[in-house]
This record gives sequence, C-alpha cells and structure tokens, in this order.
Amino acid sequence: MSQSLTINRQLVLAERPQGEPNKDTLRLETSTVPKPAPGQILLRTEYLSLDPYMRGRMSDAPSYAAPVALGAVMEGGTVAQVVVSHLEGFNPGDWVLCANGWQDFAVSDGEGVTVLGPDLAHPSWALGIMGMPGFTAWAGLTQIGLPKPDETVCVAAATGPVGATVGQIAKLMGCTVVGIAGGAEKCAFAVNDLGFDACIDHKSDGFANQLKAATPKGIDVYFENVGGAVFDAVLPLLNTAARIPLCGLVSGYNATALPTGPDRMGWLMGQILRKRLTMRGFIIFQDFGHLYPEFATAMTDWLAAGKIHYREEVIEGLEAAPRAFIGLLRGESFGKRVIHVGPEKMIENKEGVI
Repeated sequence: MSQSLTINRQLVLAERPQGEPNKDTLRLETSTVPKPAPGQILLRTEYLSLDPYMRGRMSDAPSYAAPVALGAVMEGGTVAQVVVSHLEGFNPGDWVLCANGWQDFAVSDGEGVTVLGPDLAHPSWALGIMGMPGFTAWAGLTQIGLPKPDETVCVAAATGPVGATVGQIAKLMGCTVVGIAGGAEKCAFAVNDLGFDACIDHKSDGFANQLKAATPKGIDVYFENVGGAVFDAVLPLLNTAARIPLCGLVSGYNATALPTGPDRMGWLMGQILRKRLTMRGFIIFQDFGHLYPEFATAMTDWLAAGKIHYREEVIEGLEAAPRAFIGLLRGESFGKRVIHVGPEKMIENKEGVI
C-alpha cells in the first residue's frame, strides 16, 4: 500500500518481544488521516529513522525513557512535510524534523518540531549525519573521548552512522583510527572510503590477535557501540588513562539473560582501577543537547569541504520497516538505515492536493 492523503498507516507495538523481535512484534493498522485543530499542524512522514535504541523502547524494563505502550504507534525520529498548518511559523511544504513514529501522518502543536525549510538537498540527512547519529559521534568523541593528536582511537560498528563519523572526526583531529566491523566489505569501506588506518573484521578467525597487531601502541580512546566479544578483545589493549565513551551495546539488545560462564566483573573492575580508565555512558540530547549548534556548524563545514563522507541505506515502504529493523539489530545494515515512507510531496491547499 502506498502513501495517500486519506489513509494513515500505522505500525503499533503488538507485543513485547522476548529476544529478537519478529513478525508478530509490530502490527500494521490503518485509520483515517487526523485533522489538525486550531493551533496544530498536520505532518506527513517522508523518512523514518531506524536506530538500535528502538529495541529498548519495545521493552518495559527500567530505562532512561518510558517504553512504548502496547497498542501504541512505535516511536521513532522522522523527517516530515507540513501538509496543513494552523500554527504560526509552519508553512505547507516546509520540511521538519520531528518524532511522528512509524506512521504516515501525525498532528502536532509544534512542540519538539524543528523547521528545516522548504528546500533541502538531502532531507533524510537530518536523521543521520546532521542529526542524532552524527551528533552522538561528535559529542561522545570530543566531550568524553577527548582524543589528542597521535593517539589511537578504536571504534566498534565502524561503518554504522555513529562509528563511521567517529572515525572520520578522529582522523581530522590527527589520530590513528582503527575500526571494528562485521565483514570484509565493511572493513574495506572503512579504510578505502572513510580513511581509517585499519579495520578488523570481528567475524574473522583470530580477531583478537588481529586487533592487537593493528594497535601496536595500544588504544587511548575506545568508542563503544557493541559490547560482548568485541569489548573482550579491546579491554586488554587499552592504555593507562584510556577513555571509553559508552554509546551502545547492540550485541546484547536481544538477550534474555546474562551471559553464561565465570563471573568476570572482578577482572573488569581491576582493569578499570589499575589502568585508571574512564568509562562514561551518555544519552545524547539529555547530556549534550546544548552543544548541538556547535556540532551543526562544524559538520556543515566538514561536509561542504568533502572532509566527511556519509553512506545512507534507504529502504522503500513503511511495511518494510519491521524486517529492516530486525536486520539492523543483526548487523545487516551498511551505513545509516532509513525508511522512505512517502514517495513524493503532497500538500493540501484550497484547490485540493498538489
């Protein structure tokens, strides 16, 4: 079913998954397109961002944000177009950054909606390199990682939207950059296209030894996106006073229990103590939201100068979103994964629809 101005497709949370989400986790429903009241705007979703954090919203376990309620529209960042406006400052045709979630249309009073303007060369980039992933990379690296020239920066999920940006910024700061990614194709992209000094395939035999060989001076900054066996390989290589921005732990998002095996908490704490490591988790807009204008200025300049490269993976159709999200958690994405929800601009005016 394609997008129209009469039907609102919605993907709602049907159940809380145990382990990996499946075809029954989200349910497609349809309703009539809502009508904006005075002081409101009607927004049509054009692009939907898919991000690992969404797995946490499907769970009702304690977290830094409330879970999505059963039967509610799955939440997510979106780039949308203003279709009808009864609110000053928003005009039909404007692109906006908002949180419509996994649906075609939403009504808003403007709170939390950022106007991007009527003409954008790359509207979806507001969900990636110029949005939360890019900002997460910049802030986590510069505010927590604090890399110095000639230090070694290692980043997991190196070709994802966060990891790829971390590595490129670190290179601009004069660092040696070693990425970790899943598969030879991704590692080649990190080196040949993103400019990393090396990239190690965590799926390959002898991964830990290869990583050690690629970091002969040890690791000064490790940007953590993955956890699990990847972190196990990195930890012994961390230098004294190394810094670890803890952005995500995607390897464990579908876990239903703690890993089996001996208790290694004492070993981990000992490493932190003896090496005087700094490890800090962060939630980007809660911790560093006030720095977004500084990031936006820097990233705009880098992109214009060709100093930062960005890979985007666009998947067509709202109905494709659940499968694409499952694949994202499995590590199947290559670059920033977004769903193209609407095929073209649609604006309602006095004469009808244009």
